[in-house]
Amino acid sequence: MLDYATVLTETPAKTKESDVICLRDNGFNDEAILEINQITGFFAWCNRIIDGLGVELEDFWDDADATNI
Repeated sequence: MLDYATVLTETPAKTKESDVICLRDNGFNDEAILEINQITGFFAWCNRIIDGLGVELEDFWDDADATNI
């Protein structure tokens, strides 16, 4: 799953049918594969929008002691 998400993020044009077959062979059904694809694509889209607009992260992201728990 992570290998597929990495390829989809870094070089989406290099994804192949064999990537999906590999996911199926490792227990992911079509619904799960679609969800992996959509979540990966959504975060890639968000990052491109944020980076493209030069949005700065809040200061708490640099605080190693900060937690949302």
